[in-house]
Amino acid sequence: MKSKIEALGIVSPKEVYANLTPAKLVEFAIKNGEGILSDTGALVVETGKYTGRSPDDRFVVDYPEIHDEIDWGKVNVPITREKADKIFTRLTSYLQNRDLYVFEGYAGADKNYALPIRVVCELASSCLFATQAFIRPSKEELQNFVPGFTVICAPGMNTIPELDGTNSEAAIIVDFEKKMVLIAASRYSGEIKKSVFSVMNYLLPHKDVFPMHCSANIGKDGDAALFFGLSGTGKTTLSADPNRFLIGDDEHGWSKDGVFNFEGGCYAKCIDLSAENEPEIYGAVKFGTLVENVILDDETRKPDYTDRKLTENTRAAYPVEYIPNCVIPGTSKGAHPKAVIFLTADAFGVLPPISKLDKNMAMYHFVSGYTSKLAGTERGVKEPQTTFSTCFGAPFLPLHPSKYAEMLGKRIDEHGSNVYLINTGWSGGPYGVGKRMSIKYTRAMVTAALTGELEKSEFVLDPIFNVYVPKTCPNVPDEVLSPRDMWADKAAYDKQAKDLAKRFVENFKKYDKMPKNIVDAGPKA
Repeated sequence: MKSKIEALGIVSPKEVYANLTPAKLVEFAIKNGEGILSDTGALVVETGKYTGRSPDDRFVVDYPEIHDEIDWGKVNVPITREKADKIFTRLTSYLQNRDLYVFEGYAGADKNYALPIRVVCELASSCLFATQAFIRPSKEELQNFVPGFTVICAPGMNTIPELDGTNSEAAIIVDFEKKMVLIAASRYSGEIKKSVFSVMNYLLPHKDVFPMHCSANIGKDGDAALFFGLSGTGKTTLSADPNRFLIGDDEHGWSKDGVFNFEGGCYAKCIDLSAENEPEIYGAVKFGTLVENVILDDETRKPDYTDRKLTENTRAAYPVEYIPNCVIPGTSKGAHPKAVIFLTADAFGVLPPISKLDKNMAMYHFVSGYTSKLAGTERGVKEPQTTFSTCFGAPFLPLHPSKYAEMLGKRIDEHGSNVYLINTGWSGGPYGVGKRMSIKYTRAMVTAALTGELEKSEFVLDPIFNVYVPKTCPNVPDEVLSPRDMWADKAAYDKQAKDLAKRFVENFKKYDKMPKNIVDAGPKA
């Protein structure tokens, strides 16, 4: 393995530890002072300044062969070959005479589309994340392993903005020409995960595979379901259903053969985690799991999942087999989804709890990727704010959003999938006035959508949001299904609903290349 690392330009690594078991990586992390164990045996680390992704520090190397393909802008910021190479040279120099931890495995459970990846880490805890997050190879596969992409993660190395053209000491550089990702100055594991996801989002559409930022599960009868949603909307929670088999919680491909997971693990939010509300995830935080920025009791080492001292974005990374009723990556693929569910947490309290979308509506809401930030979760946020993330994954899309929308529409046409928009946010008023939608009711709506029971209801077209709202849903009171009926002040509801509709319309104006049939399928301002 040393020779392979030296070929990257790290010509004199101290020791190279390749493809260690999670137990050995935990031992190294403890020995190196990278973290401590919780009362359940999970490795708990603090990631320092960077407790989440740093989108302003992400760059894509610009070169002629991809220049006209990439959707350049705020998300895909170009960096020249010259600057990228200078950063690479300094990063590899920084790693000389250091112990390195290497993971080799796959992104993509379907071997027809799997991307072999090598992750070279300065920290054992980073390598533990990669080992739990991606798909581990067999011993036979390791013998002749050749990476299709290499990720080098060096949290201790800082870039120099004045010299490198970066925006801070951190940099995440995706290089499609050299098939490499460089991560500098950030210990946050999400940078490893999402960089690989961005690579898959570029490569797979060229193979007619629709890459998706979603969770997925499958029923006992083989009926697959997809759950799209931004952080905090319930994507991980709702896909971890004890009555269904989890395929994965975050990243998937939809090929001509069905749905497959990109990963071998989950990276779940831990804020306010409880055994009562999320028993599957709560039980997964055990030995082998990497936990980021959760505060432990000094004496008992028991986690306080309500403590926001370091960040709201506390996380736990664990293999998918830690979830009961999971589908082990590589052993099975999901069928073509019967149900596609878009999740939003509307803090304004005006979107219907569940609604049905036709194909054009589905493409509109997919491109919009709406949810809302809550007051108090970020500095300066005093009231709910709209958040639109293109295709529910704007930071990870190298190609123009119309490409991904077209692929969704094509799959809906081919397989007759039903698409639903579910609001896991507020009802009866906005945040601070109304109440968060009952998880019991939300689960009942999801179940009705997945079993087909919801299709037996009569649907009415919402005049403002232009979606089809059911009049009835099993195990949900009828009045809950109508957001206007839940507001005491109907005039206030109408004003707030129209205001949100206008925000949808204004946001969609930036997609100037979208076909008229998609534009017309949105809310009516």
